Amino acid sequence: MKKTKLISLLLTLTLLVTLLAAVTVSAFAEPAPETAQPAETTEAAASADNGAAAKAIAAAAVVGVVATAGAVGMAVSIGKSTEGMARQPEAAGKINSAMMLGLVFIETAIIYALIVAILIIFVL
Repeated sequence: MKKTKLISLLLTLTLLVTLLAAVTVSAFAEPAPETAQPAETTEAAASADNGAAAKAIAAAAVVGVVATAGAVGMAVSIGKSTEGMARQPEAAGKINSAMMLGLVFIETAIIYALIVAILIIFVL
């Protein structure tokens, strides 16, 4: 039980650091150079820049959360399957194949999140 709480705490801290990094990226961005353009064009460009920053933050959050959760899921899966193989060496083949199938499903979910992040950046 204590190990689960520690993993949950580390995952929460990782997510908070990721969110903090994503939010502060836009704070340190350099403003676009001022040129003599009509006010409407400048406002439209500023709105487009804010939209691009929001897309970047959303994409970073999607990939960061899913990759972190997937890594924790893979670690737990591998650890439990290793314990199971140590307890019952005669069932190692079945346990290993079930673990590999589970790891493939977890990795597929991570790849789907990457595709969603790419769609957020380039399509929306």
